[in-house]
Amino acid sequence: MAKILIAEDEDSLRRFVARALEMDGHEIVQAGDGADAVDHLQADRFDLLLSDIRMPVMDGIELATQSSEIAPGMPILLMTGYAEQRERAEPLMRIVVDVVDKPFSLPQIRQAVAEALTAQAA
Repeated sequence: MAKILIAEDEDSLRRFVARALEMDGHEIVQAGDGADAVDHLQADRFDLLLSDIRMPVMDGIELATQSSEIAPGMPILLMTGYAEQRERAEPLMRIVVDVVDKPFSLPQIRQAVAEALTAQAA
């Protein structure tokens, strides 16, 4: 299965998604903000970055931009509960696989992750 980095500042949501993806057999590393996620990306290799857009320290837009430089070709899946944040992600769609709207159900996030990983393999 895949090694996935989850960057989400809301602890309960990050842990919820991490548990669900671990149950699917993925190896999960968690980061509480974009800067923490960059540290993980510089230290290790990941098959997917799943990141919130709106976070303190470094938002998901900046994280996606830096991630594409650190790990070219790694699929990036963004999450947001804000329409204006989705619009901010539009210019990144060449490096971002998709933007998942919050709130989402477990089946929805599992499906989005599966599709992002499949797109990478194709």
